[in-house]
Parts: sequence; C-alpha cells; structure tokens
Amino acid sequence: MFSLKDKAAVITGGGSGIGRAIAVKFAEAGAKVHIIELNADAAADTVHEITQAGGQAEAHSCNVSNQQQVLDVYNKIGDIDILVNNAGIAHIGEATTTSEADFDRIVSVNIKGVYNSLFAAIPLMKQKGKGVILNMASIAATVGIPDRFAYSMSKGAVYSMTLSVAKDYLADNIRCNSISPARVHTPFVDGFIAKNYAGKEEEIFDKLSKSQPIGRMGKPEEVAALALYLCSDEAGFVTGCDYLLDGGFVKLNN
Repeated sequence: MFSLKDKAAVITGGGSGIGRAIAVKFAEAGAKVHIIELNADAAADTVHEITQAGGQAEAHSCNVSNQQQVLDVYNKIGDIDILVNNAGIAHIGEATTTSEADFDRIVSVNIKGVYNSLFAAIPLMKQKGKGVILNMASIAATVGIPDRFAYSMSKGAVYSMTLSVAKDYLADNIRCNSISPARVHTPFVDGFIAKNYAGKEEEIFDKLSKSQPIGRMGKPEEVAALALYLCSDEAGFVTGCDYLLDGGFVKLNN
C-alpha cells in the first residue's frame, strides 16, 4: 500500500524539517523526488540521504517567491505527479507590531510561493490528465494564536487556496488537500525559539510542547506519514480536505 513507484514528486522547502521528512518518505515509497529549495546545501544533504538509501532525488535551487524562477524549474522537471507546497517562514507579531516589510515577506513566501508553484505545476498535471497537490497549512489558519498575525493570515490563505484548487480542477482529475499541523519539533523550531526567546529556550520549549493536549510536539515523520497517504492512490476519494495533525490542540484544548 501507499506506493509512489514511477511517480515524480516536487517538494518545496525539502531541505530540512517537515519537507525533508516528506522527501525521504516519498523516496522510500518509490517516487523520484525533486526538492525545491533556496538553501542549496540543505537540499544537497537531503538528496545525499535519499540516494545513499537507494532512492532517486534531485535538487533545484529556487526562490519560490520568484515566479519566473519557479516556472523555469518546473518546466525543466516537466513531468509532475505530486506537488507538496511545504516552503514557508514564520513571524511573531500582532497587527500593530508587524512591519510592512515583514508582512510583505510573509506574503511573498507563504502565499505567493504557494501560488507560484500551483501556477507552474497545474498545467503540467492537466497535460497528464491527473495530479495530486498537498499544501502545508497550520492550525493557525483556523484557531487564534497569540502574536502570529501575519503567519496566521498566510496559512488561512493556504487553506482557502486548497479549497479553490480542489474545486476548480475536479474535471482534470487533480486532487488537492492540506495538512494543518500544530507545533512540530524541527531544527527550525529550535532556531526560532533561540532567536526570539534567548535565555528562555527550555521554558518556551516546554510551554509549546504542553500546549498540545497530547503533551508533546509532533514529529516530522508523523507529518510525512500522513502526506504519503494523501498523495497515494489509496486516497483517491479524498479532495478538498484539511487534516489536523495537532495532538488534540484544536478539539481538546478546553
């Protein structure tokens, strides 16, 4: 079950964290993985891990906020069965403490970056007569999170784009779903805490971990396992859905 043999999968932000876990999992399932990544060294590390294990992977240096770069890379790849829109950045701030520059930066990566990949990949999928798209949203799309104004806004847009794409391309046999994780423990999270809460790393990590009723953060591999199902043929009847992967955060925090 859940084989991706002979399928080509594009994963944005596949150099680290959740994106890397998805890339590794998809390669294990037989896909040829194309990693779209701004950080060339991180992409190369993921490719090395996959190829050392006998899988197929290729890295493509690309800024997802630049549409021409995205179009050039996707047209070079040509054959795309699966697109995972995972690349994204975070930001702390309320509406009145978010600068215009930071707002624009979040929009350019988290919203425009997803749009650019959709814009480039969907025509290629239509040519094949099928395709699967998975967008990485967040619990912040539907639940109020303190000090995450711009980030929450951007993930709300990802959630909405998921529904629109799922509806618009039904006749083209293109499925589109999203995953909304709560906190997932990645190197990005450790760096984010160190940067924004210097000297309080252990306290903040413990607080964020316990904000999930299950008592811990998620693991990238757990997100990857759900991603594999949603992008496999076994999920052929699933489209226009958002999947909470949150340790009970949304439903059980009362």
